[in-house]
Amino acid sequence: MSRSIRVVFFDAANTLFHVEGSVAEIYLRHAVTFGFSQATGSLASIEQAFSRAFREAPPPIFAATDPVQIKQSERLWWFDIVHHVFYRVGMFERFDQFFERVFQVFEDPASWRLFPETVAVLTQLRAEGVELGIISNFDSRLFSVMRGLGIEQLIDTVTISSLAQAAKPAPKIFQLALEKHAVDPDEAMHVGDSLRDDVEGAAKAGLHAVLLDREDRQQGTGVRSIRTLDELLPRIDQL
Repeated sequence: MSRSIRVVFFDAANTLFHVEGSVAEIYLRHAVTFGFSQATGSLASIEQAFSRAFREAPPPIFAATDPVQIKQSERLWWFDIVHHVFYRVGMFERFDQFFERVFQVFEDPASWRLFPETVAVLTQLRAEGVELGIISNFDSRLFSVMRGLGIEQLIDTVTISSLAQAAKPAPKIFQLALEKHAVDPDEAMHVGDSLRDDVEGAAKAGLHAVLLDREDRQQGTGVRSIRTLDELLPRIDQL
């Protein structure tokens, strides 16, 4: 393996693991339980509303430094997102109870599934002497998800936006992750499923960037991409 790459960073959700089903399906199912009036097209409306809410939301960066306050800030950030969604598609009386429930659902490792190749690829990279890290805009629930999925011991460092006070695609979050490994940007690679947050963000910070494009949506664009994590090691060897 090429020794020019000393560290490989990964995005978390939709790169190493994915939600069981879809995010919109989970929100809809639990909303109905708490009194949401489902109609034809509700699922599509929720998906569209989430897309808009994420575009309009501020990055998940908070002034708080105390762990308890950070978790409260994360929770409020998500409350605003979900509230905006159901304000558009239909509010209901027990919304607060619904939010408490669904917030816990995404902290439960049972709601997530590893991609089939994740453990094998991480294990092989470690065997080759490569350090591994996560750079993610996920919140602190990520730690319980990683423990439950059994990959915590395979990852050397975790850098998340709410603790780093910076969010992808800003260079700062990548720089903070690099400092944890004491490496220069050109000695590191970042892999993720977002063209903007992962590829463009990492490239601007000076890292080698690889897009995980499982559905081959970026074919022909010239972006360095892979369909599965299994294709990552040959990409490293090519550098």
